[in-house]
Amino acid sequence: MIKLAIVYLSTQGSTQMMAEAIAEGAREKHIEVRVDNFYEWDPKDAASYDGIAIGSSTFYYKMLEPISKFLDALIAEGIDGKVGSAFGSYGWSGEAPVMIAEKMREAGMKVVDPVLRVQYVPDEKDLKECQRLGKDIAEKLKKLRKS
Repeated sequence: MIKLAIVYLSTQGSTQMMAEAIAEGAREKHIEVRVDNFYEWDPKDAASYDGIAIGSSTFYYKMLEPISKFLDALIAEGIDGKVGSAFGSYGWSGEAPVMIAEKMREAGMKVVDPVLRVQYVPDEKDLKECQRLGKDIAEKLKKLRKS
């Protein structure tokens, strides 16, 4: 079965809400999903999945430092050719998901666009967008599996 790792760091719970909605969308497309806070992940385990979605809140115009370090360790494990996605919540500026996607692209991942950013706490419309992203990731994973 195709597997998707969803790794996030959420300071206020909003990015976690997004991660869970993305997982729901991917599961609807019959993808095996593990969604967990980054503290529960070993980068080596995450790198073994077919697709990896990473979420971070934005703090002082950057992704959170622990996610940056996790992403560096993940890249060191070898993620070239895998499907990637970036998401996160923010209060003012929202750069973290864009930075995550850039690092993923530099590492050779096939990043699903658009990068998903939600200001403050996701509402029902935002969570539907997250579910849509999960479905889009699942479809991209299935297409790559067929080729």
